[in-house]
Order: sequence, then structure tokens, then C-alpha cells
Amino acid sequence: MKLSYDPKYNVAYLRFHEKRGPVTTIKISDEMNIDVAPDGTVYGIELLNANYQLAEDRGRLILETSDSHREIALVA
Repeated sequence: MKLSYDPKYNVAYLRFHEKRGPVTTIKISDEMNIDVAPDGTVYGIELLNANYQLAEDRGRLILETSDSHREIALVA
């Protein structure tokens, strides 16, 4: 899994798998898209206007795993 954030465009992308072929982008809302392979595998989730979507966390993306906790400030 890889998270990227572009502060210039305020877009975050959470990638679960490398794209190995064509994907279909499904628009969930005006601020969220999901990339899906023909077999249904979810490749990634794109958050448009990311810092607004994460406003309840004060513009921070919080990443938690079983052994770590990391916060990334999303500032546009």
C-alpha cells in the first residue's frame, strides 16, 4: 500500500496494488474516485479536495498499522 499527496492540487491517492492493465475509474462522489480492475480488484482510491474531506482530523491523514501510528499534514 502506498499513499501519495499532491498539495498543489490537494489530491490524495491510496494505492493498494500496482496497475497491471486497464482499470475502470468509478466516480463515487464529486470528491472520491475508485480505480477497479476488470476482475474487481480495487487498485486505489483517489480523494479530491483531500484536506477538506479529512477536516474532522484537522487536515491530517492518520495512518495506523498494528505497530505504528503516523500523521501526515495535508495543507493546500
